[in-house]
Amino acid sequence: MIQSLLITEKQTLFLISSQVHTLARKMPLFYKLPYQMVKSTHSMNRTVIFSLCVMVALASCSKDTDQSFGETRITKWQDDKTAAISITYDDATINQFRKVLPIMDSLGLKATFYINTTDIPGSQFAPKYFGRPLIDIIKESAKTPTTLDNLFERASALRFLDIENAIEAHNSAGSLFEQGKKDEAFKVVDEAFAKARRKNSGREVRPVLLTGEMITWDEIRNFAKNGHEFGNHTISHPRLAVLSEANLLYELEKGKEEIFNQLGPEHTFSAECPFGTEDERVMAYAHKIHPALRNRMPEPFLVELNRASTELPGIDHGKEYVQWQRGPLKRHGVPEMKSWVDTLLTHNNVWLVLTFHGVDGVGWEAKPHQEHREYFAYMKLHETKLWIATFKDVTKYMRERMNASLKAEKQGDRISVTLSHSLDKNLYDVPLTLKTYVKSDWKEVKITQGNQSLTRKPQTDQEGTYILYPAMPGDTAIEIASVD
Repeated sequence: MIQSLLITEKQTLFLISSQVHTLARKMPLFYKLPYQMVKSTHSMNRTVIFSLCVMVALASCSKDTDQSFGETRITKWQDDKTAAISITYDDATINQFRKVLPIMDSLGLKATFYINTTDIPGSQFAPKYFGRPLIDIIKESAKTPTTLDNLFERASALRFLDIENAIEAHNSAGSLFEQGKKDEAFKVVDEAFAKARRKNSGREVRPVLLTGEMITWDEIRNFAKNGHEFGNHTISHPRLAVLSEANLLYELEKGKEEIFNQLGPEHTFSAECPFGTEDERVMAYAHKIHPALRNRMPEPFLVELNRASTELPGIDHGKEYVQWQRGPLKRHGVPEMKSWVDTLLTHNNVWLVLTFHGVDGVGWEAKPHQEHREYFAYMKLHETKLWIATFKDVTKYMRERMNASLKAEKQGDRISVTLSHSLDKNLYDVPLTLKTYVKSDWKEVKITQGNQSLTRKPQTDQEGTYILYPAMPGDTAIEIASVD
């Protein structure tokens, strides 16, 4: 303010008038007199001008920043980031781990891998067919064509027929069925069983998904200890929509059990049913087995724009969050993939879920690892605004926040915060980020919850001085005070 005396009197008065006017709107009774005085300042002398400058400066320094003292909220994303990203991979092909996972580790990024368990050495559960003997179904197919009444039995058995391309025929029938092309699906099944009749073989053959080198459970355990998530992608990647109940449940339940036995319960939270299916019957079964599915997350606070969607985030859906899935395929170049990240930065409610598959020629829609490196480095550049976390952790955070109860009380120069949620506390254990406004003269703040404590340097925004800190929902209050 003293420097303002060096400029013209007219400029000084304009500056004073503007600042006093702003303060007058907030405290009209206190500032009414000086504000009226400024309106007729043409006759003021320099002493009055200086006095007003001092008054405005003092008022600015003691502005209502402390009126927000004690106000507390849960930030939309962890650490008050602008958006969230979950990097996910399907199928557990070898180059995901040999080529891409080391890149992520070098950048400190964590990913979710949805794995088919059957081809991992040492797995207990192999693909298995539940139903009538194959030979009986083969003979029956000569007289009775495939219909809705027998499709699930036949499509389940088809994967185990002793014919060439049995898996491909099963997948084709399942795809057509999910597209509503039932007659075409029936035809594919009939043709496969005709091949089996011509071969005159009722032998059951185990479906083989992958050949060549496979990752081991010991390696996966080490990756999991480093913060990566491993989720259920079934035992052997069938088209679940055309499986009978017994075969469908075996694939889902035993895939989960294998992961539980090998990695523990923390890796049974989320799953991805193969081929990104959203079949309602499959979803009904799968949601009873896993708390979260990448396929579908029917939440009242979430809009889902899944892989097939052409809609972009930004439309006001009236929901708190938007899950935006993008499946980076061969045709998606790095510039386009980067544009998805750029889109996140223009909103504050978008969760980008990337669904990668093959790497360096191994797996479906394989992309070069160099593209992964460039893409992840671009994300890292924006890390101050992006929360990059596993599918499990982002899901838990959103649900905890949307089911939370928060209360903050001022106790003199201290703040006491209680935080809880209505979910299963044994399952939902991700810390929420709280934003609490403190006094403007606090230089360092101590946050204590139970026997855990930490300190934070305050930051400022347009509402005042605040701190960000992690908090575990529970019965233990969080105490906040200035560090003297």
